[in-house]
Amino acid sequence: MGSIRRQLLGFVLGSFVCAAAFLGLAGPAAAHDAAESSSPAQGASVAVVPEQVSVTFSNNPLGIGSSFSVKDASGVEWADGAVEIVDNEARQKLKAGAPAGQYTVAWRVVSSDSHPIEGTFSFTAAAAAGGAAPAATTTAAATVPAIGTAQPGKTAAPEPTGSGEPFQWSIVIFAAAAVGLLATLAILARRRLTAGSDDER
Repeated sequence: MGSIRRQLLGFVLGSFVCAAAFLGLAGPAAAHDAAESSSPAQGASVAVVPEQVSVTFSNNPLGIGSSFSVKDASGVEWADGAVEIVDNEARQKLKAGAPAGQYTVAWRVVSSDSHPIEGTFSFTAAAAAGGAAPAATTTAAATVPAIGTAQPGKTAAPEPTGSGEPFQWSIVIFAAAAVGLLATLAILARRRLTAGSDDER
């Protein structure tokens, strides 16, 4: 009788520990945010250099530690001012007078779970932006301020160099199955204990 009770108790506790370990490992990995789209889209050809570029994420990034670098083919930096973040989009304005040609955008934000993520995308503009060109001395990458607010994003996916994964519903299903298993084992254990008591009588 005591042996059966110890075996059932050990099995129940073992199942519970395995379920808790699985959820503990899978939960953080599923929490990281991911870049979903950029404007302009990766590899897009646009008529003129846009007034701003943006990246849209699967969750709302934090309003700290954000930076964008927008460089033309000659390496001149065209990012202008602070990164703006509103809801799940980060936006960066560009200086007036940016020339036609290819641009490379490198971005970095802090995701909603405080995990830094970053990536790059590129686009090509057929014509220069309106307005006067900046001074010729602007040749090196400018330091982009870190805090701001933004507008909704628009198009296809960028090429992130580091990002998280979306939430996995399989975790919820596994947890429900584990709870059901534990409940079933508890019922069986109670029945065996009751049957053992009757046999002893």
